[in-house]
Amino acid sequence: MKSSNLLSTVKLPGFMSFIAVAFINAMVDLGHKIIIQNTIFKIYDDQTQVALTAVVNGLILLPFIFLFTSAGFLSDRFSKPSIMRISAFSATIITLLITLAYYQGWFVFAFFMTLILAIQSAIYSPAKYGYIRQLGGDAHLSPANGFIQATTIVAILTGIIVFTVLFEWLLLDQTYHNEASLIRHIAPAGWLLVILSVVEWRLACRLADINIASTSHQFPWKDYVKGHLLKTNVKQLKTNPIIWYSVLGLSFFWGISQTFLAVFPAFAKIVLAENNTMIIQGLLACSGIGIVVGSMVAGTGEKGHIKTSFIPVGAVGMSLILFIIPALHTVSAFAAAIFSFGLFGGLFIIPLNALIQLHSPEQHLGTILAGNNWVQNIVMTACLVITFIAAQAMLSSKLILMALPIITSLLACFVWQRSKQARYT
Repeated sequence: MKSSNLLSTVKLPGFMSFIAVAFINAMVDLGHKIIIQNTIFKIYDDQTQVALTAVVNGLILLPFIFLFTSAGFLSDRFSKPSIMRISAFSATIITLLITLAYYQGWFVFAFFMTLILAIQSAIYSPAKYGYIRQLGGDAHLSPANGFIQATTIVAILTGIIVFTVLFEWLLLDQTYHNEASLIRHIAPAGWLLVILSVVEWRLACRLADINIASTSHQFPWKDYVKGHLLKTNVKQLKTNPIIWYSVLGLSFFWGISQTFLAVFPAFAKIVLAENNTMIIQGLLACSGIGIVVGSMVAGTGEKGHIKTSFIPVGAVGMSLILFIIPALHTVSAFAAAIFSFGLFGGLFIIPLNALIQLHSPEQHLGTILAGNNWVQNIVMTACLVITFIAAQAMLSSKLILMALPIITSLLACFVWQRSKQARYT
């Protein structure tokens, strides 16, 4: 992005504190997930590993589906920094319970605590993305989204490296026979989760309330229970075709990514004959690096300018890379291909996120962003359910990977047509 636009975005009051909160939040969410996934990787193989990994990812997604309406309401009704502060404080309590589970060897309890941690994230997410527009306004949407996406991915990369290295180090020269004995060895890693949560909460307390929270409406419980509110909020997404097709494009991207993340470790474990989680997680981290690069490229340009031409380029690029991956056999080849997939993914998602925020009415922004999360997580969960069923049907990880580029190609054709309606340049 142009240096003047970049510098003005960085200098926005409170922007760097907000970025720090987003960084730590993503790292905490990722840290526990990595520990559970690495445990599954060590204990299980191929189909069982794919199935359990899909379940873990599914538990993370479910709160975003069921809390769609209430999370959007909270973000619109109350101060967004207040929502982030409360979420950060609750994360401290949750990580303390997770640490207790590690020390006691309660693997099933720790496994399902991913659900509780995800509930906190589901409430936090629409407030976070809504706060971007409050901080920078429409003129800074693209660079601010590029920053937040890059920050989230860097946090994920940091979490992968830190918690995987810590995981392997704590297991060094240790003997374990099942999940319970393994997580007792890595229990000290839980304290890092707790410390990060405390720091996040303290930083969240420094965020300024830019806009006064709405006090003019109450949560319509009757409509919520009957499902009427859900229908109304989904219709809100469809009022503007640019918002709706942007939401669908993002949903398909994250659905494909979730399937890839669930399947690839089992595939690589077989192809590379590798049992070291640092190698496998390092390969997956290459996609994050690619997304960071793609996000920064997609955030270039003048203030208020969104490069929608990157959308079809990203979709076609991802399709081509997914065709190549199942035929690869070396660590370096996998790293290059996965980085490229992330790069095209970054080009794809940043303009779509910016379009959603730009075309959302301010008074409905929280609801629309929560609705965006809801549709994305419906699609991702559906993809994980299909992946779980495929694994239970004893389909190999390679066969599942070979189906992904076909689906992505269909997505590329869809986005190529629909993105023309949102084209600015």
